Amino acid sequence: MQKRLTPYPLIALLCILILAACASIGSPDGGPRDFTPPKVVRCQPANMSVNNRDKKLTLTFDEFIVLENASEKVVVSPPQKEMPEIRTSGKRIHITLNDSLKENTTYTVDFSDAIVDNNEGNPMGNFTYAFSTGTEIDTMEVSGTLLEAENLEPIKGMLVGLYADLSDSAFTTQSFTRVSRTNSRGQFTIKGVAPGKYRIYGLQDMDGDFRFSQKAEKIAFDSVIIEPTCAPDTRQDTVWIDSTHIDTIKTIPYTHFYPDNVILRGFTEDYQDLHLLKTERPIPDMFTIYFTGPSDTLPTLKGLNFEGTEDMILERSSNNDTLTYWITDTLVSNKDTLTFSLTYLDTDTLGQLTYRTDTLDLIPKVTRTQQVKERQKKIEEWEDQQKKAKRRQKEKYVAKPNPFLREDLTYKMQPTGGIAPTQNIKFTFAEPIAGIDTTALHFYKQKDSLWLEEPYLFLPVEGDMRSYMLYAEWHPGDKYKFEADSNAVTSVLGKVSTAIKKEIPVTPEEEFSSLFIRLILPDTAAIVQLMDNSDKVVRSAKAVNNRADFFYLKPGEYYLRLFIDRNNDGKWTTGDYTANRQPEEVFYFPKPLTLRARWEVEQDWDVKGIPLNKQKPEAITKQKPDADKTAKLREAERERNR
Repeated sequence: MQKRLTPYPLIALLCILILAACASIGSPDGGPRDFTPPKVVRCQPANMSVNNRDKKLTLTFDEFIVLENASEKVVVSPPQKEMPEIRTSGKRIHITLNDSLKENTTYTVDFSDAIVDNNEGNPMGNFTYAFSTGTEIDTMEVSGTLLEAENLEPIKGMLVGLYADLSDSAFTTQSFTRVSRTNSRGQFTIKGVAPGKYRIYGLQDMDGDFRFSQKAEKIAFDSVIIEPTCAPDTRQDTVWIDSTHIDTIKTIPYTHFYPDNVILRGFTEDYQDLHLLKTERPIPDMFTIYFTGPSDTLPTLKGLNFEGTEDMILERSSNNDTLTYWITDTLVSNKDTLTFSLTYLDTDTLGQLTYRTDTLDLIPKVTRTQQVKERQKKIEEWEDQQKKAKRRQKEKYVAKPNPFLREDLTYKMQPTGGIAPTQNIKFTFAEPIAGIDTTALHFYKQKDSLWLEEPYLFLPVEGDMRSYMLYAEWHPGDKYKFEADSNAVTSVLGKVSTAIKKEIPVTPEEEFSSLFIRLILPDTAAIVQLMDNSDKVVRSAKAVNNRADFFYLKPGEYYLRLFIDRNNDGKWTTGDYTANRQPEEVFYFPKPLTLRARWEVEQDWDVKGIPLNKQKPEAITKQKPDADKTAKLREAERERNR
C-alpha cells in the first residue's frame, strides 16, 4: 500500500524559498553611501534680493542640516558690531542681524563649508547668501592666501578685510568695509565687493572690534591698492565614472574675479606688555624673577630683613625677562624668608611704562634643614651599602670615598659621542662659574697608541654665565681627549667640579655628505637654513656671492629655508605696522633634498621662481587642510556632474 505524503515538508520548503527571496531584495549594508550635499530650496528674503530691510533671514534646505563651527566659519559682511544670531532648526537656518542695516549696502553671509547634512556630514561647500538694502547688489570678489611670515604656514581662521578708506589710520580706527575668514589652507575670498579702490589687511581679532587695537593681535598688511575687476572665463570640470575613471571633461564658462592671488604675510609685532609674572626660590641660595616681556632697564632690589643685595650674582636672560639672583652670603641664604622691595617698569592701563614697587616674601621650596637631612640620608645610605659590600666581598673589597660628603659642581656636555669636524663641545655647569684653573685643564689627540698634547681653547659662552666652549681643530676620523683635574672649576657658591675625562671621537669624512646652494636672487643679505623633517633648523649659513655651502652633513633628508636679513642681525625680524615695516621675507625650496654618504650635491635655487603659497613642502607643513571634508566635496562634485 502506497503511503500518502504529508503536506508539512512541502509547506516548510515553500517558506524557506520565500524567506530567501525576501532576503535578496535589500542590501544588508543599507545601500550605496549618500554623497549628495544639502541644497537650498528657499530663502526669505530671496538670495541676491535688493531693497531689503528685513533683518531676520531664513534659509530652507532639502534635508536636515547641521552648522559646524559656526562661530569660526560663518562671517557676516560688513562686519557686525553686535554679533548676529545664527541657529539651525531641522532643515532651516535662522539668522538675525542685530545691527542697524546700512543704506545702499550689500550684505553677505559667507558659510564657507560649515553647512553639512545631518546624516553623512556632506558639506555644501562655499555657500554665500547675499542681499542688498539698495537697488543694486555688489558681486565683485577678492581672494588670495594668508601665510605665517616666519615659516609660510597657512593661517586658519584669521580675518581678512578691505578698507575703502585708503589712509593708514583706517586699520586702527575703523572696522573693515568688507571681511572674510581664512580656511584650513589659509585661503580667503572676500565677496560682495563694490567697484572701487581698497587696502587689504589680515587681523587675528582678539576683542571683536574688527580693527587693529592691540599689539598682541597678529596682523598682515600690504601697501598695494586693490581694484576689483572681473572678466568672462572658462574652466575644465571633470565628470567621473567612479573614483578612478574619468567619463568626460567639460568646459564651463564662468565669471573670473580679480585679483585672485593676493599673498599676505601674517606676523605679531615684537612687543609685549611688561608685567611681573612670578617669583620663585627653589633652593635657599638663589631666587628667580620672571617678567612677561623684555626690558632695557633692570629692576632695583632693596632688602628689608637683610643686607647685601649688591653682593648677589645676577644671571640674566638675553632680553632681561628672566633674572636669577645667586646669594653668596650664607647669613642671607640661611634665612627661611627673604623680604625685599622690588622696583620695576610696568605697563599701565594706558599702555605706558611706569615704575612700580612691590614688597615680596620669598620662602625656599626646599629649606636648608631639608637639604641637610637629605644629604645626611644619602651619606648614611652610601655607608650602609659599603658595609654590605664589605661583608660580601671580604678580602676583595676596596674602600671607596663617599661621594656625598661634599657637594660637587655638576655639568652637562653637548654633544655627546662622535662629533662632526665643524662642531665644538659645550660644557654647561649647574651654577654660574666664578673661576677656572686653566693649569688643571688638558687636551690630547691620539696618534697610534699615544696621547699627544694638542692646542685648544676653553672659553666662556657670551651671555651665559654657566657655559664654556671647547674649541679645537678637529680632523675627521681622529680621536681626542679632554681632561680636567678635580677642583678645576669653581662656582659662585663655592662648589667645585670633580675630575673630568672625556674622549671625543670625530666621525670619518666618508660618513658625511656636502651640499652647495647657488641662489638666483637679487638680494645678497640672505641667510640659508637647513631644516629637518619637523621644520627645525639644523644648520645656517650666510650667503656669500649668492652661494651657501654646507660641509660635513649627516646623510638624510633635508629641507631649505631662506630669509632676507635686511638689518644684518643674523636672525629673522618681525614687522612693525606703525613704522610701515614688513617682516623679513622668508622662502622655502619646494621639495626635499636627499643626501647620502660621500655625496656632494649642487643645487640651484630660484628663490622667487614660484609663488609663496606653493613653496613650502607639504611634508613639513603643520597646518594641514581639512582632508576628510575635501574628499567629501570632491565626491559631491562628482554626484552633481553625473
